Amino acid sequence: MPDRIKVILDTDIGNDIDDAVALAYLLAQPACELLGVTTVSAGTLDRARMASALCRVAGADVPIFPGIEPAILTPGKQGPPPQAVALDRWPHDDDFPRDAAVAFLSRTIRANPGEVVLLTIGPLTNLGVLFAGEPELPALLRALVMMCGVFAPAGREWNAINDPHATAIAYGPPGRRARPAVHRSIGLDVTRQVTMAADEVRRRFAGPKLLAPVLDFAEVWFADGRERITFHDPLAAASLFDDSLCGFERGRVTVELAEGEARGTTHFEPGADGPHEVALSVQPGRFFEHYFSVF
Repeated sequence: MPDRIKVILDTDIGNDIDDAVALAYLLAQPACELLGVTTVSAGTLDRARMASALCRVAGADVPIFPGIEPAILTPGKQGPPPQAVALDRWPHDDDFPRDAAVAFLSRTIRANPGEVVLLTIGPLTNLGVLFAGEPELPALLRALVMMCGVFAPAGREWNAINDPHATAIAYGPPGRRARPAVHRSIGLDVTRQVTMAADEVRRRFAGPKLLAPVLDFAEVWFADGRERITFHDPLAAASLFDDSLCGFERGRVTVELAEGEARGTTHFEPGADGPHEVALSVQPGRFFEHYFSVF
């Protein structure tokens, strides 16, 4: 097997179910060396507990750090994680380092220059604080991969609008030189194409041991009247290990910051010399085959 890919996951696990679906995939993926998990947005401690529950089922000793809750300059739009109500059915850790997520990110990336893939599947507050304080750090990443934005056409996506200023920092001003070698975004316009009905989720998740807590969390999600799961974050995670699942185009992403309803809107301008890549297509059948193959 080729060298495993070193990954740090930054997540708001516990609101939408797809974060747990993505973390389970990373824990099962033999090509993934999961260096740590940081949580973000309201209720970071409960989010850390949920991540811990999955790691325990996987038998994985993964460092977990509750991160930053409030957005940098604007009120957050997201509440605490509803799926945490299922935690009493799953063993999990309760004791985590506090106020240490950004320091962990910095320390781990610097200790592994050019080797770490930072995968963000929640609001970008931890990332915004990290890059604002250490603007040279993005260049030390192997890749920055984000489930973020809407690109064809431009639009508003939950992770981007929850902390628009952090989102803008993550994409970087036009003149910034310190950029990741690879900066990829998998946006809502593509992830919406990979969905699964609730009955099929129950059938497919019923076997693998690692998907048992995910299915339990998913029942909280379904109890709110939802009838399907969209695999937003798992698609971003899977693209780390098979980048042919999506078709990417190079260009430049900018983020609306003017006050008003458009704040947080992402815009993509194609260009061969642009610093960003965005997914513009996906092969849903191949994605689902790849996802379930690791369990």
